[in-house]
Amino acid sequence: MPFHYRFGPVDLLRCRFSISPRWETQEAVRVLLYRHRQAYHLPWLRGIREAAAGLDLRPLWLLMPHKGHNPDFLSPPPAGPSVTFEEELARVRAADPGAAREDLRRSLVCTPGAAESDIGQRLLTDPERAVRELADLLELAWTVLVAPHWPRLRALLEADVLFHSRRLAAGGLEALFDGLHPDLRWSGDTLVIDRRTHHDRSLDGQGLLLMPSAFVWPEVVGGYDPPWQPTVVYPARGIGALWAATDGPTPRALVRLLGRARAEILRALEEPASTSALAERLRLAPSTVSAHLKTLQSAGLLLSSRHGHRVLYERTPLAIALATGTDPVSGPSAP
Repeated sequence: MPFHYRFGPVDLLRCRFSISPRWETQEAVRVLLYRHRQAYHLPWLRGIREAAAGLDLRPLWLLMPHKGHNPDFLSPPPAGPSVTFEEELARVRAADPGAAREDLRRSLVCTPGAAESDIGQRLLTDPERAVRELADLLELAWTVLVAPHWPRLRALLEADVLFHSRRLAAGGLEALFDGLHPDLRWSGDTLVIDRRTHHDRSLDGQGLLLMPSAFVWPEVVGGYDPPWQPTVVYPARGIGALWAATDGPTPRALVRLLGRARAEILRALEEPASTSALAERLRLAPSTVSAHLKTLQSAGLLLSSRHGHRVLYERTPLAIALATGTDPVSGPSAP
């Protein structure tokens, strides 16, 4: 059954993108629970296996039904385009216990036996304690599972926002929504999500929040009941290469031309990325990466754009040709 978001004239002006480290933490926990989410994340799963074994994630898993309600107070939509995990966690900790209990009850009844389990009863009996316990567990999951990899994840999500922002500018909302996910389509004044559950909601001037996610694949998620802002979470572009090193060795000719560090930086910029993300990926000092980026930019090989407090770098057509051996006009070079 379809999921409908109905737009009014004002809503068209209030669509925005955001990135949520708290959401990525929640979905990383969900990836550990559901095998169908794991295909693109096997290197990450191998890397965090030992640390994850020391976490008792059962209280969070109990609130992640295969179908049904997920507690909104645990994942409030981010208040701005770029928020920190600490800012988002503070909102979770500030949740009203009464509202949180109803949120928990709605989620637990979606899984047979969950509300009657020892953990379920503990959460429902003392919702104030439950809010603290779940927030503490989210913080621990962030520290162990996500924070060490956040520069790489953030670079992927920022590159997705940049790509779709340009798509919006070039083709409007219809082009944007048609390109986000196969289950999303634009019909008249309505965004339709093909889902198993039915939901029909007028945006009423709030607009729509769009959030790319590395861990939500292969699904697209639409939700949040009032008073939360309507939100769609969709798989970010490029997750297939998220945990992979740059494909193949850096060509020797490119190394001779630019030097190894600059050549590897150019090869790593398959998607726009920040200085810190490149430094983490290539295991170089941020100051070193910054100096090389300035040199490459001054040579006409990179463009930069500011997004909030962050600057993203991307390759020019000439740089793409150098890094991939592709003529920007004619296509791949002959062997």
